[in-house]
Amino acid sequence: MQETGNNQSVNIHQRLVVRVSQGTLAFAVPDPSAKGQLLFEPYVMKSGISVAANLRDAFTSSVLLQRGYQRALVMTDAKPMMLPVDEYADDDVATLYEYAFTKKENEMLVHTVLPDLNTVAVFALNKDLHQVFADHFSDLRVEPLMLPVWTYLHRRSFSGAGRKLYAYFHENVLEVFCFLQNRFRFYNRFEVGNPHDAVFFLLYVWKQLSFQVRHDALCLSGNIPDEDELMRLLQRYLPNVQRIHASAEFLRAPVTQVKGITFDLITRFVKS
Repeated sequence: MQETGNNQSVNIHQRLVVRVSQGTLAFAVPDPSAKGQLLFEPYVMKSGISVAANLRDAFTSSVLLQRGYQRALVMTDAKPMMLPVDEYADDDVATLYEYAFTKKENEMLVHTVLPDLNTVAVFALNKDLHQVFADHFSDLRVEPLMLPVWTYLHRRSFSGAGRKLYAYFHENVLEVFCFLQNRFRFYNRFEVGNPHDAVFFLLYVWKQLSFQVRHDALCLSGNIPDEDELMRLLQRYLPNVQRIHASAEFLRAPVTQVKGITFDLITRFVKS
């Protein structure tokens, strides 16, 4: 597997970040001596076998996984259920989750508190996948893949005039959300196969939340498929469509120059 960076110094006490999403795994760890000050290693999963089986295979070939890190942060692309902090109760969460989603037998529920947004994100994690991680890391944390994106864009939402509707694209998924002071006003995610699907969902949410064409903005980020076509379609209806480019957003911070890195990982590592 290709590793972006060098191999001159290894601090196995650092926390390795593992990104788990549809069809891909990626591993990253800070390294001041590396290009972009980060070692980043994408891993394309084999089709036909589970994510857990792919991860087991990755431990036999991944440069970063074979270094012996004992601490890991797993960023998982599991769809979360969002609950206000003051309504979260351990005894009720499983029942609420099963009302909202279909929980599979071989899944466990995990939750992450978002204190800045007064929210708890509850999501499912495959037990076999968790076991593979537990077998290799003595200190394991798990969080939604979107957490650093939410955190950064929440801070960003206070700048400038007008309200902002955010759309984050990754792995044929569209995440749509906005904030009201220190809370989510809206969050949902959609499977999108083409720009027309994305436009339909975005305009539907825009209208549902009564955003104003003259005063408010739609802000797009992530890996946008058919970006030019999407922008052309959106600008028929919305004059203020903004594209958030990581390099410009973070003033060409070194991590933004790492080849193939995703916006969610950039917001995890960037010093802003």
